[in-house]
Parts: sequence; C-alpha cells; structure tokens
Amino acid sequence: MSRSSKKGPYIDEKLLKKVRSRKPEVGAIRTWARASEISPDMVGYKIEVHNGKDFIPVSITEEMVGHRLGEFAPTRKFIRHGGKMQKELSKSAKQ
Repeated sequence: MSRSSKKGPYIDEKLLKKVRSRKPEVGAIRTWARASEISPDMVGYKIEVHNGKDFIPVSITEEMVGHRLGEFAPTRKFIRHGGKMQKELSKSAKQ
C-alpha cells in the first residue's frame, strides 16, 4: 500500500540535506535509504543506491519522480535457469 496522502512522501532527512547542500556536478551521493521517494529537487543528480552488496549508480530524471530509490537498484541477480535444455542452448550459442 502507498503512504497516506496527508502524511506526504517519505524522503530521508539526511539524503534531502545532502541534495540541498551539493550541486549536481560535484559527484554522486551515496545512500542506503532505498525507501526514500524521489522528489523534484533530486532531478539531475547522480545517486548511488546500496543494494545490500554494492552501490548502484542511478541518474535521476523527471520520469522517476514519485518512485522509490530501491526500484532502480535490484537486490537479486538473475543468472539463468538450469536443466538439460539450458545446457543445449548455451552449447549451441558457443558454436
């Protein structure tokens, strides 16, 4: 469920403070606040979002406003499905 409209969007205070104090050209802002919503103030910034292992660089655009930062930094890495059919496909791709 979404957050109540009377409460307003959740934006981490530390992240908002960093965005307001820096210019977009200075460099990327590192954050662990995956639940923070992207505000119009963040457009043009590069934010590195932690996915549990690494920091994933995200360039903020106007279309991203209203979404959460965690949506753009996946936490799981899909390698492939296993099985006989997959082995045959990978073997034919090598040849």
